[in-house]
Amino acid sequence: MDDKVFVDGMMAKQPDDGAPDFVKVKLSLKLDDFAAWVGAQKKADPSVEWLNIEVKEGRSGKWYAERNMWKPSADQPARQPAQKPVPNDDIPW
Repeated sequence: MDDKVFVDGMMAKQPDDGAPDFVKVKLSLKLDDFAAWVGAQKKADPSVEWLNIEVKEGRSGKWYAERNMWKPSADQPARQPAQKPVPNDDIPW
């Protein structure tokens, strides 16, 4: 199992009890810490263009942000980008 890469300067929390259903997670960024962490990720691998971050729940129930380090293997094709949906002119809004 790979070591976890926690996201410095990012806190993930459950939405407040009164939040609307469409609010799924609250993220807080401490800009200096987060910028330093992003810079360190780029310095460690200059070819990085995207950082994929997952919000997870620990055994304690506390939420946290972890970098998803998945990369396709050499014999596995890269994922294809999703196709754009075809507009539906029948929608009234």
